[in-house]
Amino acid sequence: MPVTASASPRLALWAWVVVLLIAVAIGAAWLDARHGQRELRVELAKRLAEIESVQQSTRAVVKDAQENVRDAQAKIALLENRLGESQAQQAALEALYRELSPSRDEWALTEVEQVLMLASQQLQLAGNVRGALAALQVADTKLQRLDRPQFVPLRRALARDMDRLKAVPYVDVAGLSLRLDESIAEIDALPLAIDERLGASPPPAPPPGEPGWRRLLRSAWLQMRQLVRIENIDRPEAPLLLPEQQFFLRENLKLRLLSARFALLFRDQANFRADLTAADAWLAKYFDTRAKPVQSLQTLLKQLKATDMSTELPGLSASLDAVRVLQIARDKPQR
Repeated sequence: MPVTASASPRLALWAWVVVLLIAVAIGAAWLDARHGQRELRVELAKRLAEIESVQQSTRAVVKDAQENVRDAQAKIALLENRLGESQAQQAALEALYRELSPSRDEWALTEVEQVLMLASQQLQLAGNVRGALAALQVADTKLQRLDRPQFVPLRRALARDMDRLKAVPYVDVAGLSLRLDESIAEIDALPLAIDERLGASPPPAPPPGEPGWRRLLRSAWLQMRQLVRIENIDRPEAPLLLPEQQFFLRENLKLRLLSARFALLFRDQANFRADLTAADAWLAKYFDTRAKPVQSLQTLLKQLKATDMSTELPGLSASLDAVRVLQIARDKPQR
């Protein structure tokens, strides 16, 4: 249909309106895009600032860590140097110890020699057979634990010496010494023979309510009894001793028994019996031999005098020589 002249301006107007709307839409879109770009730039700047701060803190941490690592490496190097020095010192000490310290066998021989010397002294000075035998058994046990073939001759010598010690008659030195000590402690209470000659015990008191004439007869009878004194003359008269003499008598008797005790410890049989004989003679002469304590002491002295200590004690020279031979044999290769 042909366009009329009145319709053409309307079409042109609508065309401009459409163009204008399109232009407005394009402008609004451009403004929105520009605004979005601005916000994106701001957000990006914030993120970049945060990333920069994180990087700075990370660089600080890394720097501190590097410094700590350098310090740790320096300390490790110092410790390694000190460890090397200590190891060198330890090696030197171990070498010095190996040079100076004797071997286990040398220590064993030295200890066995010391034990044998002590046992020999016990035999020579105190006659202690049991102590010497125990010392030899200890030495043999130590050598048995080591189980060295070169110690066989020494163990044989120890066995021979132990057999000789076991064959010695046993004397209970400790028990006899204890009995002598007990006797010495009882000497002060022993009654003297002179005590028998002292006045008799006082007469008993008269019973209550006794008549006067009976009391008179009792008094006359007691006076008559005092006129006559009956004594046994089957033994010598007891010697009269002053109080000072009685004190010294008891002390001298103690000294005699103490001397016998020392002679017993040294197995000196001659002096032991001489002291006991002298003490027994003093008991018979000065003390009341009817009193049970005196009789008990006399019996003890007789039993002690019968103790036989005349057996000659064996020596330990064979065992000591065997130890010294082994020590000389070990010293020769070193020289």
